[in-house]
Amino acid sequence: MPGEEHSIYELAGGEATFARLVDAFYTRVEADPMLRSMFPDDLEAGKHWQFLFLMQYFGGPTRYAEERGHPRLRMRHQPFPIGLAARDAWLGHMLAAIDAVGIAEPARSAMRQYFVSASAFMVNTVEPQQNASEGTKA
Repeated sequence: MPGEEHSIYELAGGEATFARLVDAFYTRVEADPMLRSMFPDDLEAGKHWQFLFLMQYFGGPTRYAEERGHPRLRMRHQPFPIGLAARDAWLGHMLAAIDAVGIAEPARSAMRQYFVSASAFMVNTVEPQQNASEGTKA
């Protein structure tokens, strides 16, 4: 219908698409030594919460809030040292998962924009900058 608006959740393909997205993302995390060490041995709980959160955030069912309450993303991630390298790796895996799942426009751009912003917000550790002359001796 003209003028009918659809959520990103609907435009992306609904629950099945978000399940595939989370699976594709976690497959990449499992293979990344830096990120894998930041996650618990059993990834199932994290996959479950991420799946529910992403569906809800992008306009789908509110099961995350019903089961867990407010997301409190920064608080929940505070125990983990997240620097720029970890953020970049996480973001790279999520953006690759979006592409692997085949999420089309306009949902693709909206989701990518969210993940760029959200991943920057999670950074909680300042990594020392390496001086350009470091590592070389005169």
